[in-house]
Amino acid sequence: MSDVRRMTDARIATALTKLVGVRHPIVQTGMGWVAGPRLVSATANAGALGILASATMTTEQLRTAVREVASRTDAPFGVNLRADAGDAAERVRIIIDEGVKVASFALAPSRELITRLKDAGVVVIPSIGARRHAEKVAAWGADAVVVQGGEGGGHTGNVATTVLLPQVVDAVDIPVIAAGGFHDGRGLVAALAYGAAGIAMGTRFLLTSDSTVPDAVKARYLAATVQDITVTTKVDGLPHRMLRSELVDALERSGRGAALLRAVRHAAAFRRDSGMSWAQMVRDGLAMKHGKDLTWSQVLLAANTPMLLKASMVEGRTDLGVMAAGQVAGLIDDLPSCAELVHRVMVEAQHTLHQLPLTS
Repeated sequence: MSDVRRMTDARIATALTKLVGVRHPIVQTGMGWVAGPRLVSATANAGALGILASATMTTEQLRTAVREVASRTDAPFGVNLRADAGDAAERVRIIIDEGVKVASFALAPSRELITRLKDAGVVVIPSIGARRHAEKVAAWGADAVVVQGGEGGGHTGNVATTVLLPQVVDAVDIPVIAAGGFHDGRGLVAALAYGAAGIAMGTRFLLTSDSTVPDAVKARYLAATVQDITVTTKVDGLPHRMLRSELVDALERSGRGAALLRAVRHAAAFRRDSGMSWAQMVRDGLAMKHGKDLTWSQVLLAANTPMLLKASMVEGRTDLGVMAAGQVAGLIDDLPSCAELVHRVMVEAQHTLHQLPLTS
């Protein structure tokens, strides 16, 4: 942990805190329908890096949300966006125009997007799920990477964080942020020991009092055990980690025809919500297929994800929506504020560091 410096006020300075100017090496991930202005600003005011989720917003909504966060905090924050979206360039322009500190990506951004952002002084942090992806974006100029292991919620891989993280740390010379399976100070220390510059948490921030997720949905998360969290491909054709529910069980039993019919209905609903035209949705579908072995059925099924998440995360309908969840949901049993959570994690981390059974 050569890049870690212990501090008396429960701070731990790392390459991440230096890079983005936050007090603590903790990132709140950009969860669709969850990471809005209230959660992001509360995270930023707590000294961590809050990431605003933009994929479920129109460009106008994104600009409004960015300005709302900026009105609530003077601390750095970021915006997450889809690199393959047809309007990615316009969203990048908003990030630059509004002086956002960090741009994060769920998929690897192009070299051109990275260059444009870096030329404007924006810190670029893609999320990756394999060593080769980290090497690619590092070569293109990314400032840091978030590496998510299979324990993480939402779209996920099958390699555990404890295996993937050291691979990436050894492969690149930029700060690596560990995601997937983190919720406390012990996890932060473990990540630092692997060589990471900090941790990113989604489910843990979703389950805070500052999160706008309906109380009934939070209650479902709090009641879940580790065994209640599953991975399914029935939502959009790709591995997706979420809480097991009656709906998920029904999706698992449904045939291909029913799934496609549902996807068409959800695609129409997402088009209305996002303000996209059918032509834009087709272009995004083509972008999703580029370089990936996806069928058109899988591309169409991708419309399920935002609408099924909205049903639960916004409307509170656990019977009609899905609940993306990392495996750590089974270990969480309270709803602290973001300030309480970040302070707790840092105090636990300092305590763990001081209690390590080291001998001279």
